[in-house]
Amino acid sequence: MMTALQMQTQQPRWHSASASASSVNPNEVSHFNALAAEWWDPHGSSRLLHLMNPLRHDFIRRCLQASDSAPRLDDRSADSTVTYLDIGCGGGIFAESAARLPSTRHVTAIDPTPSVLSVAKAHARKDPLLAAKLSYKQSSIEQLQVPPEGHGYDIVSLFEVIEHIDDPGAFLDKVRPFVKPGGWLVMSTIARTWMSWLTTNLIAEDILRIVPPGTHDWNKYLNEEELRGFLAGKGWDSANVMGVVYVPGLGWKEVKGSEKVGNYFFAVRKV
Repeated sequence: MMTALQMQTQQPRWHSASASASSVNPNEVSHFNALAAEWWDPHGSSRLLHLMNPLRHDFIRRCLQASDSAPRLDDRSADSTVTYLDIGCGGGIFAESAARLPSTRHVTAIDPTPSVLSVAKAHARKDPLLAAKLSYKQSSIEQLQVPPEGHGYDIVSLFEVIEHIDDPGAFLDKVRPFVKPGGWLVMSTIARTWMSWLTTNLIAEDILRIVPPGTHDWNKYLNEEELRGFLAGKGWDSANVMGVVYVPGLGWKEVKGSEKVGNYFFAVRKV
């Protein structure tokens, strides 16, 4: 068990990687492969992700509303114009829901974990209407073809991904070319504080087992200021942040200021 003194002195466990190095950690792939069968069980190991999904869409709406020309995602009369790249899509919880929005033109969802991606594809096949708007690829960001200059996706999402990356700064640099000018990079992650260790590692994983043990490495959690530092001076603006808290029996709720202690959403717009 980690003591308070250890948490105060522990440095983030990130390491630098070359520009060509893969962002995929084999241990992470192995861990999520083992969870593949339960991905679409709303009471299984991915339960908290199912409950968080509505807030993901709320946060994206908030970002898009910053532009007067942005479509309302839930507007049935909206043209299908919004494109998504969902990186680390897992079993497709967010990707499927995004593809069903009237304003969505297409969702490309990638993940390096083969068993999880097989689950995502099998679940999507249950709804033939998704075929034209959703495509899955077993890929890392390094393997994906970079779009031409000035092109890309309206929304690039990193939901519960960045805290599993060994070198988050280099990874975010690789993601940037996939966001089109005026588009948004949207992510969710966890602040590295004693409270987040208590709630996500000790209580959620070790005691209640509502999250599989070994899912999170507290040393790789990212504080908001660190994310801002990785992105500073690299052609991003309009940073948005939303702190969220899981309330048993009620689900995930926005709580102002909670981004300083636990889970939060963060987004920036590409200039």
